[in-house]
Amino acid sequence: MAADTKSRAGRRSIGLPDALVDLLRQHRKEQDAEHETAAQLWRDEGWVFASPTGQAIHQATDYDEWKRLLKLAGVRDGRLHDARHTAATALLVLGVSGRAVMGIMGWSNSAMAVRYQHMTDQVRRDIAQQLGGLLWGDPPAGPGEGVTKPPPDQPEQGNRDDN
Repeated sequence: MAADTKSRAGRRSIGLPDALVDLLRQHRKEQDAEHETAAQLWRDEGWVFASPTGQAIHQATDYDEWKRLLKLAGVRDGRLHDARHTAATALLVLGVSGRAVMGIMGWSNSAMAVRYQHMTDQVRRDIAQQLGGLLWGDPPAGPGEGVTKPPPDQPEQGNRDDN
């Protein structure tokens, strides 16, 4: 059975995109077929990704498969752990709130964002557009919360630091 996680945050519920859920369901069907083929050799150890006999995938095999997938995808070489940096940066690009990112990534404090989230040109452009909209007109709709203006007859709420 799988080893315990490093912290309680290692065991958490997360949301998954529908397309990923579909891929995982397809993977489960393929794994069920492997289970039938392996018959009495199958060792159900509870792995989502397992060897053809149900056991943990050897670390070297996992490493080789990761490198093969990177090459197949045509992206730069990197460590498997780099995928966490990519995930955290994707959340930044999408404008996901810091609190939500902490929950998704399992971070106990926001300082981890400095280590994992990397500023991208797209984020810089989006911020510049939002700032330009704030200073010279309505900010464009886009990722993140943006800044909203109340109707002219209502006072501004929720944009001050002391709220």
